[in-house]
Amino acid sequence: MKKGVSFLFATAIVSSVVMADHHAIHWGYSGHGGPEQWGQLSDDYKMCMIGKNQSPIDIRTDTAYKTELPAIRFDYHTATEDVVDNGHTEQVDIEAGSGITIDGITFELKQFHFHTPSENRIDGRSFPLEAHFVHADAHGNLAVVAVMFQYGKANPILAKIWSKMPKHAGRKHHLSMTADDVKHLLPKNRAYYRFNGSLTTPPCSEGVRWLILKHPVTVSKAQVREFANIMGDANNRPVQPLNARIILK
Repeated sequence: MKKGVSFLFATAIVSSVVMADHHAIHWGYSGHGGPEQWGQLSDDYKMCMIGKNQSPIDIRTDTAYKTELPAIRFDYHTATEDVVDNGHTEQVDIEAGSGITIDGITFELKQFHFHTPSENRIDGRSFPLEAHFVHADAHGNLAVVAVMFQYGKANPILAKIWSKMPKHAGRKHHLSMTADDVKHLLPKNRAYYRFNGSLTTPPCSEGVRWLILKHPVTVSKAQVREFANIMGDANNRPVQPLNARIILK
């Protein structure tokens, strides 16, 4: 976690705009402002402590409920705008007009960002990097598509993003990437796990549709190291209890 950062960032903030809150609460991923303390930092963050449907989780495939999940319809056809360092992650903002359709509802793609190591796990396995594609419908309901990265060849799309990553919180750089570039961050096979969860950052609001793509894409160790060095530390929330939730596969 970067020291001295006072930007209030919600992973799936609908406007996808990084905001500096004059009354921002300092939170991070370690120390007094770490995940175990989030629920005590502000009344607005209480859900981080008392919520029963919190994210991330460890997806146990042997107990997940097998069903015929409908395909996610991806309709990504707009370019990127900026890559922003908000003190907690590197966030890529997207021009309006792209989205997904799930449950017969259209969710517009607002932004995507990264966590190292991964926040969600699959059968106990942690991945070196995870991307969250954050979508919102017309009523502000959220759907997050998560992509896991495993070590392998350097990822050419990440290379484009990494080349523009700001190195200081609150800074942003223009990023010229096409819709095809964005789509190529996704695996070709887009089968997924599904569960109901929350934002993985304060205020930890619940009611988020989580769609975890089953098949990872590659990232090099050098690329993960570069991202981690800019963040200054890990930026992942620990897995949360599943409680009574059902995971669909």
